[in-house]
Amino acid sequence: MEELTGFDDIRPYYDEELIPVIARLLEDSEFQRVAGYLFPDRSWEEMKVFLQSFTNIKDFQHNLIVRLAGEIAAKSADSIDSKGFGDLPENKSFTYISNHRDIILDASILNVELIKVGLETTEIAIGDNLLLQKWIEDIVRLNKSFIVKRSVSLRQILEVSHHLSEYIHFVIQHKKESIWIAQREGRAKDSNDRTQESLLKMLAMGGNKNFLKSIASLNIVPVAFSYEYDPCDYLKAKEFQLKRDIPEFKKTQQDDVVNMQTGLFGYKGKVHVQIGQPINSILPEIDLTLGKNEQIKRVASLIDNEIFLNYRFYPVNYIAYDRLEGAAIFKAYYTPADTEIFDAYLQKQLDRIDLPSKDIPFLTERILTMYANPLRNNLLTKQLCIS
Repeated sequence: MEELTGFDDIRPYYDEELIPVIARLLEDSEFQRVAGYLFPDRSWEEMKVFLQSFTNIKDFQHNLIVRLAGEIAAKSADSIDSKGFGDLPENKSFTYISNHRDIILDASILNVELIKVGLETTEIAIGDNLLLQKWIEDIVRLNKSFIVKRSVSLRQILEVSHHLSEYIHFVIQHKKESIWIAQREGRAKDSNDRTQESLLKMLAMGGNKNFLKSIASLNIVPVAFSYEYDPCDYLKAKEFQLKRDIPEFKKTQQDDVVNMQTGLFGYKGKVHVQIGQPINSILPEIDLTLGKNEQIKRVASLIDNEIFLNYRFYPVNYIAYDRLEGAAIFKAYYTPADTEIFDAYLQKQLDRIDLPSKDIPFLTERILTMYANPLRNNLLTKQLCIS
């Protein structure tokens, strides 16, 4: 295992790096502009004094980043609640693997809920594709984030993945801290939340050569995020049509910025986050005689099932499911008023899509699918559990 200095290229900043990084941020004009937007009640001089008052990463994270994220989430959501956090043991490090609804807020909401029950915040995995400017990298690394290098050549992928895995094992086993990582690279555009097998292969690389033992050493805890409304649903639907009509279509950096801003500040309705059963208690069910690839599939299914079973559903999920099925299967779970509210919301989101040739039936189906898929996966998982 490498010494900690071997991870300087991806690790969060140390306490002793806080002051020089703050000084660098204060000289960045773009950071000044963003800080003015986020803290409109503070003058720049007041902001400088506030930032220079921090002397360690924990205070910076708790009193600035986590508090700010909590305030933003509270303003953009009607309510945020959680379940299962009180059952987590103290003095144990976990790898929290969750479905991915919002680029920024998922990990922030998780950390807010951990703080509420007196637990330490996690280190956060973030892709380097989102670090569009140096000040963004500085902020996230001050916020206990470590970097997932995605902008590398095919030749470098194996080396980079092994390096990242070694760091994650180092954090869990030697630093005795927890981490958060999404179950897949990027958000599932259709909310069909499935753990990428490549993620599990990466996680196992840095530990025991035995796949299941390596995975067990990470103490994986699945986490389910349920957002009543996804503020980026219309952007995702637009991307689906663009990819359908233009096979070579790729998002730009500006597209990423718009998605981050919309997800962060857009209306979310009710938000629920729920802790699933730690998979170490289920891993013994996996047949050790299975090949490695089949073991990986089984572990991915264990994580997925815990996420599926711990969703919370809202009228929008039941309405979308019934619309796609062409039946009133869940009519007991929503009222005519709920349907009217959803129809108005759906029309508003469709109106926001700026395409020259909008395929309304296709775009509508895409948005409905985003809200129906969590319920669909929950129902299928429950059927499998019964059988």
